[in-house]
Amino acid sequence: MKNIISTILFLMIFSSIKAQEKLVTPPYLKVGDTIAIVAPAGILKNRQATVEKAKQLAESWGLKVVLGKNIFNQNNHFAGTDMERCEDFQKALDNPNIKAIWAARGGYGSVRILDLLNFNNFKENPKWVIGYSDITAFHNHIHNLGVETIHGMMATSLEEKPEEIIQTIASFKKVLFGEALKYEIPSSKYNRNEVLDTGIFIEGELIGGNLAILASMLGSKSQLNTDGKILFIEEIGEYKYSIDRMLQSLKRAGYFNNVHAVIVGNMTSIKKNTTKWGSSIEQLILDVVPKGIPVLFDFPAGHEADNRALIFGRNVKIEIDKKQYYVSF
Repeated sequence: MKNIISTILFLMIFSSIKAQEKLVTPPYLKVGDTIAIVAPAGILKNRQATVEKAKQLAESWGLKVVLGKNIFNQNNHFAGTDMERCEDFQKALDNPNIKAIWAARGGYGSVRILDLLNFNNFKENPKWVIGYSDITAFHNHIHNLGVETIHGMMATSLEEKPEEIIQTIASFKKVLFGEALKYEIPSSKYNRNEVLDTGIFIEGELIGGNLAILASMLGSKSQLNTDGKILFIEEIGEYKYSIDRMLQSLKRAGYFNNVHAVIVGNMTSIKKNTTKWGSSIEQLILDVVPKGIPVLFDFPAGHEADNRALIFGRNVKIEIDKKQYYVSF
């Protein structure tokens, strides 16, 4: 009996240590490196010019760019069949000369190829995987492989007005080339941080992504362990009841129980139901996060033009004062 108890205690301690291990940081890019632009999800119909613009942007930074062979394929909703999208992503994972994989767009479809991919070479030679929205499926899955990823702009982000994506592009370039990231965000009236005195820091590993994709990962090997982490969420184009359903699903799965904080990004283009819902998005979030856990709103990341880059899997420090909060990587 003593041996069994000792074994259980050892496993608990080992699991705790394992959960706190620092994730692998892929090599930052340098001039002359090659990145691949691929389309693991939605169709890129009539977007050749957009992808060319993204290619030119990366090349202006001294990078070389290759496009996935099937990037402009069309298979109903998707940018090619599952196998075609998988082929492009797998080649980018396995090619040692490619230092980053940049998603052209999100939409839907990444989850359909996750289990078709072989990450063995990637684990031996990690590289940056970049995107947001539907690319959350990759962020979650790769996080559980122990590698950091970049939640940031995609090729289609360049379809926004140039003057509105200055910070988006600047933060993306910084993170690619390994420059320090620190954001100063004006406080929202909905922020819950009364438990903190001025000058107190919150620290933790940043994880998360799109709310719908986070919920869709539940019960799979791509589900996140949020204990001791800082959880980021964002969403677009949903009804409030859908957002509530997804939040309740994460709550029941324990996502909010032991987080150090929740950062809320853009909640964009929320649909209006014919029957009045009667609650704000902010209140829905506050209702599922246990009292005493800070919740910070209005972080500029997600489905708006101002979409600041984040490093998932990286330890971040949050400092709060009366007028703003600061997020430092």
